[in-house]
Amino acid sequence: MTSCHIAEEPIKKVAIFGGTHGNELTGVFLVKHWLENGAEIQRTGLEVKPFITNPRAVKKCTRYIDCDLNRIFDLENLGKKMSEDLPYEVRRAQEIYHLFGPKDGEDSYDIIFDLHNTTSNMGCTLILEDSRNNFLIQMFHYIKTSLAPLPCYVYLIEHPSLKYATTRSIAKYPVGIEVGPQPQGVLRADILDQMRKMIKHALDFIHHFNEGKEFPPCAIEVYKIIEKVDYPRDENGEIAAVIHPNLQDQDWKPLHPEDPMFLTLDGKTMSLGGDCTVYPVFVNEAAYYEKKEAFAKTTKLTLNAKSIRCSVH
Repeated sequence: MTSCHIAEEPIKKVAIFGGTHGNELTGVFLVKHWLENGAEIQRTGLEVKPFITNPRAVKKCTRYIDCDLNRIFDLENLGKKMSEDLPYEVRRAQEIYHLFGPKDGEDSYDIIFDLHNTTSNMGCTLILEDSRNNFLIQMFHYIKTSLAPLPCYVYLIEHPSLKYATTRSIAKYPVGIEVGPQPQGVLRADILDQMRKMIKHALDFIHHFNEGKEFPPCAIEVYKIIEKVDYPRDENGEIAAVIHPNLQDQDWKPLHPEDPMFLTLDGKTMSLGGDCTVYPVFVNEAAYYEKKEAFAKTTKLTLNAKSIRCSVH
């Protein structure tokens, strides 16, 4: 009998990163807990390693020490000659790469879950880097279905010119987990519970997959990045308008061309303009002021995954 599922290798090694940004405390708190008592993240036949990615930033409760650890996993930085003169995060990136990578290496990790918080009203968000990855689309479908009726959004960061070079990108299957809203340096019980459930369902999916369960074809709705939008600025480069109250906290909601986007101190409203509806994400994210990003525009689309099954069974 012929089968049209895609046979995938079993998953052997999984890492859960917390503290990639040292002031995003849910991942830090969970990973520290799992390092002491990892019973809830263990699954038969699976090696699951919790790991604090940026310990110096965690100690200082700051996003990073010298530069953003979640943007420097590119060939240029990973290939730099190790020296004390390198920024701390570049040295740390090389250490992480040797411990967990390289992608598709014999000893490398199959999946990295990277735990993040956002100050934006994004709820439970899964970040996908590759729209053709059947395994991750299936996993995300499983997580979304398991969390229902709690919404879980998928943010697709695949883009021809916007390159992220994320910490998790060294794994065969990189998974970003972003839960908010939560202020930097703060722990909220509801956000903690949501992130914990997302990891539980993800590990359950891997366990079912390794046990030989076949996952039939599925489809998920995703929000694909179009472009990042900066705040309006004056001639000195200073911010000249703030996020409009009608846009604040409206992540994932449609933003139409005539809808207000920014508001100046003298009461002037600036609307989106253009001719298409977009879906804003990371609206007024605290960490993105330095990156000159007020929000990101996304478009909504559907991704389909073929049936998958573990090749060992």
